Amino acid sequence: MKGLRSVTLILGVLLLSLLLPASWGFCGKYKSEYKMSIVVGPKGPWGEAAQKFADLVKERTNGRINIKCYFAGQLFAGKQTNEFLLLRQGVADFALASTINWSPQVPELNLFALPFFFDNYEQVDAVKNGTPGKILFQKIEEKGVVGLAWGENGFRELTNRKHPVVKPDDLKGLKVRVVGSPIFIDIFRALGANPINMNWGEAQTAFQQGTVDGQENPVNAVIIPYQLWQVHPYITIWHYAIDPLILGVSKKTWNTFSPEDKKIIKKAAEEACAWEVSRARKGLTGKMEALDILKQHGMKVVVLTDQQKEAFRKETLDVYSKWKKKIGVELVEAAEKLVGRK
Repeated sequence: MKGLRSVTLILGVLLLSLLLPASWGFCGKYKSEYKMSIVVGPKGPWGEAAQKFADLVKERTNGRINIKCYFAGQLFAGKQTNEFLLLRQGVADFALASTINWSPQVPELNLFALPFFFDNYEQVDAVKNGTPGKILFQKIEEKGVVGLAWGENGFRELTNRKHPVVKPDDLKGLKVRVVGSPIFIDIFRALGANPINMNWGEAQTAFQQGTVDGQENPVNAVIIPYQLWQVHPYITIWHYAIDPLILGVSKKTWNTFSPEDKKIIKKAAEEACAWEVSRARKGLTGKMEALDILKQHGMKVVVLTDQQKEAFRKETLDVYSKWKKKIGVELVEAAEKLVGRK
């Protein structure tokens, strides 16, 4: 009789476990809070998309997964290039991050910074969604971070306080604040400029004082929000580099989630990033309405023709060749086929 009761009890437990959601078996392993790192503040497409992702995950998991956004680099104490390391270690659980900031640990991500490689968003999407994008996600996963979706900061354009930049000679001697990555410094040196690496807060002061002449950043993410027309009357739309974002999760954290919750998180990431990309590109395709905002504030806007861009491309061929080897010849050639470059 006791044996029969034991068998009945075991069968009952097994039946209950089959009926319960798969995620319930993982609840004991879940944290009360998951940390998400974001370089920027909560406003703008980048920051808003991070919060959107966190909200979607919390809602769709019925509060099982509570992600808190740590904006303005709170988790890495000002050193943006440490963000990937924090994810690898599991100190940060999630991040919506620029490929630029992860490139010191994953050099293949410099693919998007090759000078004058992409002409338009269609080419960018082909690379992100094609074989090169899949390879890049494999590379980051090998180093401890799972890529969930692609976002975007935008094409990086040039503003300055001195004169219109239409040809490479126009950059000669200009002091230009650049993002702190070696490939960007190489590009501006090749064009005859004097690239200066400094944090954004210091840069804004330098622009006001006139000790730095220009900078390079996306229109919707930086140039409009920071009203750079107050210090720089000239802007050149030249698409010299693109700045994709990756919504990633620490592999250590990812492995603790149930299969059901992984699907929920992945779908939320894709939705939030698709929304973010549309915001980052708003007014920068077709009639380019975003440029009208710049003109209304007195900026003199130069949009380079393909022929004008070619002059800059020729000046940076040595940089391209150098970094093609560092990034990986096979990876770059796979991307070249997709964008029609030889």
